[in-house]
Amino acid sequence: MLTMISVIFCTVLSITITLPQETPLTWQVYFSPHGGCTEAVIRELDKAKSTVLVQAYLFSSEPIANALLDAHKKGIKVKVILDKSQKTEKYSAADFFANSGIPTKIDSAHNRAHDKVIIIDEETVITGSFNFTKSAEEKNAENLLVIHDKKLAERYTKNWQEHERHSEVYVGKGR
Repeated sequence: MLTMISVIFCTVLSITITLPQETPLTWQVYFSPHGGCTEAVIRELDKAKSTVLVQAYLFSSEPIANALLDAHKKGIKVKVILDKSQKTEKYSAADFFANSGIPTKIDSAHNRAHDKVIIIDEETVITGSFNFTKSAEEKNAENLLVIHDKKLAERYTKNWQEHERHSEVYVGKGR
């Protein structure tokens, strides 16, 4: 049974739902363009205490990349798996992460590793159509869910680990 609904209208629609269970499940939804998706990701990354696992098809958002780097510098275990399209001749997010000391892998086992997932502290899942790019925030029609649910995070973590096993380590190109 639904126990709480709060709706906040600004530029973004943010809905929090809490359902009775051992650890309350809550979620927020965001829409772009200009719907606060990037800010929501950064806000959650700033709360990280121990681990951040990333799976991304496209990644060019400088604010999100910097938030991941900040987490890494605080001693939080950050690991990234990116689609093979990020392994290009130009300097990419894969290079940024690898050159920053963040363990980075490339998933070439699929035609497209089309995931858009961040798992934080084994209890928060960020997912949706929202690619971690400037265009996704400013130009595209996208959605982003922030879900606080340990059981769901466990399933996403297992899937992330399966992809990690078949992905190749990326060492990065020098600048």
